[in-house]
Amino acid sequence: MQIPSDHPPIKSPKTGVLLVNLGTPDAPTPSAVKRYLKQFLSDRRVVEIPPLVWQPILRGIILNTRPKKSAAAYAKVWTDKGSPLAWHTAAQAEALAARMGDAADVRYAMRYGQPSIEQQLRAMKDDGCERILLAPLYPQYSGATTATVMDEAYRTLAGMRWQMALRSLPPYYDDPVYIGALKTTLEAQLAGLDFTPDVVLASFHGMPERTLELGDPYHCHCRKTARLLSEAMGIPMEVSFQSRFGRAKWLDPATDVTLERLAQEGQKKLAIFAPGFSSDCLETLEELAMEGKHQFEEAGGTHFAYLPCLNSGEPGMDMIEHLVRRELSGWL
Repeated sequence: MQIPSDHPPIKSPKTGVLLVNLGTPDAPTPSAVKRYLKQFLSDRRVVEIPPLVWQPILRGIILNTRPKKSAAAYAKVWTDKGSPLAWHTAAQAEALAARMGDAADVRYAMRYGQPSIEQQLRAMKDDGCERILLAPLYPQYSGATTATVMDEAYRTLAGMRWQMALRSLPPYYDDPVYIGALKTTLEAQLAGLDFTPDVVLASFHGMPERTLELGDPYHCHCRKTARLLSEAMGIPMEVSFQSRFGRAKWLDPATDVTLERLAQEGQKKLAIFAPGFSSDCLETLEELAMEGKHQFEEAGGTHFAYLPCLNSGEPGMDMIEHLVRRELSGWL
């Protein structure tokens, strides 16, 4: 059949992969941070307080006080390439694209900030991607991370007449490939230290304790990751939860309290890492590597080392490629 002369051009069908991370302000300035926090803290998955109660607090207090403080923290870790989270995630997408070659169109998006999930999904569809694997870079599942990525993707599809087929990467908190990537990376990092740690601390991002009571599996996923990694490496590990916010009770034990306790108990040499983060960011580089070091030493610690995330290193990229190719089975 001959194609009509006025028929719109149609791209050859492709398979796409969209890596998704949390997000970051565009700049380490109060105005940029305010825009970012407004979007982030208005997400009903992140803050589950009824909007009629929460929005006046957010707009009247938090967005008028927190951006300046947060901007100062971002300025400590900002680089010539911009936000660490942004360029680490971009580097992961670039590395995966090189590994996938012509098999898949690989891009990245942020749940909050730019490039947005909607922007990237629409662009990929326009470029011919009829099948897309959505890959949230969160090893442990939480409603406030993985679920809100899926919500945003489905909101985008709801506004499209011609939708692409969509798959999602499951949480991989106990996947042997993930545990192996952490093991390989941590062993190399620990071997490079000029001291032997008395304790190795795995710090995960915190969540309100209420999320556990409501059925969120995040706490269990974190604990299992740490247990499997400890068994694989043959060393004991402490577990804590960082980034408490607000007055609600959060998952225990808290990282800042744990750092002080360990030093006061005589465990003076410590190595800390953040296995729940796929890329280094404000919470790892400022909260742990800088503020955590200060807290530990103030409490009497003598040696402190922050061990970076997997980022775009070979073990981490081997893991991401393995997971992506497995979930693309039947499409490639």
